[in-house]
Amino acid sequence: MPRKPHEILFNAVLWLMIAAFVFPLMWLVMTSLKTRVDAFSLPPKFIFSPTFVNYAKVLEDGSFLHYYANSLKVGLLSTFFSLLIGIPAAYALARFPMRKKEDFAFWVLSTRMAPPIMVILPFFLVYKELHLLDTTVGLVIIYMTFSLSFILWMMRSYFESISVDIEDAARIDGFSRLMAFIKVTIPLSAPGIAAASIFSFIMSWNEFLYSLILTGDKTKTATVAITSFITFEGIRWGEVAAAGTMIVLPVIVFGICIQKYLVQGMTMGGVK
Repeated sequence: MPRKPHEILFNAVLWLMIAAFVFPLMWLVMTSLKTRVDAFSLPPKFIFSPTFVNYAKVLEDGSFLHYYANSLKVGLLSTFFSLLIGIPAAYALARFPMRKKEDFAFWVLSTRMAPPIMVILPFFLVYKELHLLDTTVGLVIIYMTFSLSFILWMMRSYFESISVDIEDAARIDGFSRLMAFIKVTIPLSAPGIAAASIFSFIMSWNEFLYSLILTGDKTKTATVAITSFITFEGIRWGEVAAAGTMIVLPVIVFGICIQKYLVQGMTMGGVK
């Protein structure tokens, strides 16, 4: 059956949008596999002999791998603890009657409204007094501050979309409220948790400003370490592209692993 003109137009626009998002990533990977001569050739080369020299230069002294491991550790820890705190808090807001519940929820959301540059100095001064500068714990705590609000609001909507009758049936069968939450509600919320976790991880993984100000050589993350390839002699584009590809890779892998839950998790929570 031939497609209607508006369907053809919609598909064309969709593919153009996909190309616009994918092309920069493809160009990053291609640049990481080119020699300096090929990277700056005009017109640009799309067919070339790939080389892994840039990756070898990035990894040769081991320092970038150390910072890369820091990013991975901080991202996973901040995501884990944000979910550990945010999911029960979201469930409480969705299920339990509270005074000024909506005001509290809005206050949590308002923590996302302050620009990071406005609060970085107070955080620095407090961390200096508490000896949390250049520590993994300090970075995890500050990443949790902007992940928690997102997780709380997203999971609250998701829990509200799950019928209370299912939990009541579990309690009639002998489960306590806690066991009904763990055994019934959490498995039903897996798509929402997957979506919240990947967004929380991406926010922590990509963050630059807090890591730049609050860390040093000990706990510096990969997003800050990539700036070391910008020297007074010039920008080493091959190494920048190789390091950038390595930084993008975990997010892509994480997204692929939970992709079957991702779309469902982002859409179901919006419907009661």
